[in-house]
Order: sequence, then structure tokens, then C-alpha cells
Amino acid sequence: MDVTPLIPQGKQIIDGYGEGGFRISGQRVEGSVIVFPDKVIAWGTAAVSDMGAGDLEPVSEAGRAGAVELLLVGTGARMTQIDRTLRQALRANGVVIEVMDTGAACRTYNVLMAEGRRVAAALIAVA
Repeated sequence: MDVTPLIPQGKQIIDGYGEGGFRISGQRVEGSVIVFPDKVIAWGTAAVSDMGAGDLEPVSEAGRAGAVELLLVGTGARMTQIDRTLRQALRANGVVIEVMDTGAACRTYNVLMAEGRRVAAALIAVA
């Protein structure tokens, strides 16, 4: 019995992570990224302490458009809390944040995306 989720064509799936980047839909991407079901964008954030509301503007825009309702934030090798004002700023745009380590965020994104949820993942690269 095949228990692999069916991934619709053209959707971004996270195949792996580590060594400073990610493998997304078969392509290697260096550094931190924001992954949407339909695209991947480079994200200049290397640590949670560097994050500001402006760094997540693409997610805010997607939230205002109704394309994203949940943002998974992968904080690196260990889970670290993010600033409450950042949570509030995204919430004002209709996006709820869930924070976890990057590995858990990658796995959770794949499951939720396969279920058709309106999800995105902001992932800090792990060395």
C-alpha cells in the first residue's frame, strides 16, 4: 500500500534540507527560503534575531490576498520563539504563525500542502 501523499503537479515540495540550504521539488536552493505551494523565494534571514515584519512581507501580501492562512517558521536546528509584534503583524493580515525547528517545519509544510491547506514556510537554513 502506497502511503505517500499525492502532490499536485506544479506544487513545491521540500525534498530535503541541510548543508546551508534545501532541496525543493528536485532543485537545490542555497540559504534561507520562503516556500509557497506555487513558488520559492530567497529569504535573507539567517537567524530568528534578524527577523522583522518587513522580512515576511511576501507572506503578509499572500495573507491579504487570502492565499496563505498559516505560516510555519523553521527557526534552524532548534526551536526558538519569535517576537510577539511579528506574530501580531501577520495576524492582522490573516496569517497565523506556528514556530518549530526547520526540520519539523519542512515535514509539516509537506503534509499541509498535500492536504490543500493555504500554507507557507519561512525556513532558516541549517548547516
